[in-house]
Amino acid sequence: MKAIVLGGVAAGMSAASKLKRERPDAEVTVYERGSFLSYGACGLPYFIGGFNTEASRLIARTREQYDAMGIRTCLRHEAFMLDPAGRRVQVKNHDTGEVFWDGYDTLMIGVGCDSVTPRVQGADLPSVFYVKTMEDGLLFEKIARLPGVHEVAIVGGGYIGVEMAEAMLHLNKKVTIIEAANRLLTPFEPEFSELAAQELERQGVTLRLNERVTGFAEAQDHRTVRTDRGEYRADVVLVAIGVVPATGFLKGTGLEMARNGAIVVDRQQRTSLPDVFSAGDCAVCWHRVAEENYFLPLGTVANKCGRIAGANMAGGHEVFEGALGTAAIKVCDLEMARTGLSEAEAQRKGIDYAVKAVTANDHPGYYPGQTKLTIKLLYEKRTLRLLGANIAGAKGAVLRGDIFATAIHAGLTTAELGMVDLAYAPPFATVWDAVHIAANAAK
Repeated sequence: MKAIVLGGVAAGMSAASKLKRERPDAEVTVYERGSFLSYGACGLPYFIGGFNTEASRLIARTREQYDAMGIRTCLRHEAFMLDPAGRRVQVKNHDTGEVFWDGYDTLMIGVGCDSVTPRVQGADLPSVFYVKTMEDGLLFEKIARLPGVHEVAIVGGGYIGVEMAEAMLHLNKKVTIIEAANRLLTPFEPEFSELAAQELERQGVTLRLNERVTGFAEAQDHRTVRTDRGEYRADVVLVAIGVVPATGFLKGTGLEMARNGAIVVDRQQRTSLPDVFSAGDCAVCWHRVAEENYFLPLGTVANKCGRIAGANMAGGHEVFEGALGTAAIKVCDLEMARTGLSEAEAQRKGIDYAVKAVTANDHPGYYPGQTKLTIKLLYEKRTLRLLGANIAGAKGAVLRGDIFATAIHAGLTTAELGMVDLAYAPPFATVWDAVHIAANAAK
């Protein structure tokens, strides 16, 4: 069997590794357009901000380790064309300029996403940066430390924008976030977006919400971000307004794609083309609660779906159990997590739901360091089945979010979750944990 994997980061290398374990005799070749394999892109803000000073620690597995596994990896090689009838892909070597065709018996597409570039004047100026790849992170880490960089404007208040704001604060920069929506972190419920905004402002970040960027300008000693409501000076501009699947080269191949260009796959990660699989940020995934395809460009989903793709490329029939959109973020001194459906999604699907919000302590007051946790649960009115959860607090919030994710995955009701035998000890939890308190209030 000859297998080609396009993309050498989360989904692609998970697929290649699983395939090689299942079929040691398979010839596996990975083409990666960048210069790095198998790195944790989610760690880039913390490398840039100096929480971790060694970029090599972001590498999960080295090229030499893949060589030892019998997986051939070709860096700075980008696929430009797919010929499904001929079972071959056209690849360009960016170092030599060589363009060639390579044939396959089975193909995995894990090419990920590109940063969205705003369609405004100046979006391609040298002083306007995007952080998506390892190369982006290495460059911006150097730029942020230049002597003349004191003020940073961040366009976009999503996960990357907020994490980069904390990274810049850690480097003692003055930070402004400009966001077109009326709130930050829109996958969270509005109340939790407001908690994040309050924490950022408490830390000195200037927030400009409901402002749409109309252009960028570059002077000799500063840069300017123009919006529909004003102008803001900055030494450096970082744009983080979203991602788009890097699937443009697949148009005209007959491959079924969603409106945003994400590849449509079934729960075995099979595409509409024979023996072609896909996973990761370039593909949709099955949402376990919504029971429909979602676009969830998350590393957790990419690794799981990539593994399943690799198993099925080897002849298996593994099925993805479904994602919940579970995500977490550290906003300076605040932890936040969300999982499952939001109210907006439940309304769109016509679900008869209820919500319950509570505030509870993370552990008893007689042990030092007690803090508050804010929790909001969304559940089905008739059955009490848990559908979604948001949680925030100074500590202990995110791992409790995983409890809610487990409960939603298992189809538990709030009544059942309210009686789960969770651990108790005064340094960690109250005898009725905050999870219990929220679940028992949701009835």
